Amino acid sequence: MTVPHKPVLIDEVVAALQPAAGDTVVDGTFGAGGYSRAFLAAGASVIAFDRDPTAARFAEGLPADRFRLVQARFSEMAETAGEGAVEGVALDLGVSSMQLDEAERGFSFMRDGPLDMRMGEEGQTAADLVNTAEPTELARILYVYGEERQSRRVAAAIARRRAEQPFTRTLELADFIERALGGRRGAKVHPATRSFQALRIAVNEELSELEAGLEAAERSLKPGGRLCVVTFHSLEDRIVKTFLAVRAGRTPAGSRHAPPLAAGAPPSFQLLFNGAQAPSQAEVDANPRARSAKLRAAVRTTAPVWKEAA
Repeated sequence: MTVPHKPVLIDEVVAALQPAAGDTVVDGTFGAGGYSRAFLAAGASVIAFDRDPTAARFAEGLPADRFRLVQARFSEMAETAGEGAVEGVALDLGVSSMQLDEAERGFSFMRDGPLDMRMGEEGQTAADLVNTAEPTELARILYVYGEERQSRRVAAAIARRRAEQPFTRTLELADFIERALGGRRGAKVHPATRSFQALRIAVNEELSELEAGLEAAERSLKPGGRLCVVTFHSLEDRIVKTFLAVRAGRTPAGSRHAPPLAAGAPPSFQLLFNGAQAPSQAEVDANPRARSAKLRAAVRTTAPVWKEAA
């Protein structure tokens, strides 16, 4: 099976995670299997997760004695891998290159396809959301998840148009948003970029899934086990940065996405390095999609899992 692309920051992830023979590593975002292959090549066993049933085709040829693919969300890793049972967890967030490149998945505003955007098979589609959400809720989604400053304008225009004809196709929606925002006017970024990001995040509940996944990783890792997370936009990175800073005892607990955490708990993670690692210029030149990637990593301490405040 030919792998569609080299995973972003793969060398840095392997260096931080340090997979070795006898280790069990969770690849929480299997995708095309690039991370799993690197961990297997280092001698580790891998339990991989992906809610996309089409990802299974990339598992062909992987060693059955050291590899298992689970069709589930990565937030379910502790139930599958076990509490305190693994030496490493890796999460490569966001939409995969193969999902963007496959028009029928409906993720891309550059390729015409059904307005779907689901990473799995369950739940509402982007078309459902665009055609049924109240304008105020749609504007909130575009603003919070896409950081679209003209969210109300876009939402109001969508509501007027859908009353006459529902949206069903990606290019149809992308072109409409472009016109609603007055065209590109020389902009390097397509006007629909932020709205498509927002819809994808909302459809797949990506931010709540990330928070649950980080907590699942905390439960799954053995003391000394390592967590590596690669993010691609500020919302994801802010959640990971805050989670690790709080768990490492570096900042007061709490976030706008989750309930306050118990104060005074001993640190359950120690940061492997300060800040985030970015891809090299050579990697960005070879893969422009890597330009916004950030890697954050930490090692699990012997402290108990943190509990949410009642």
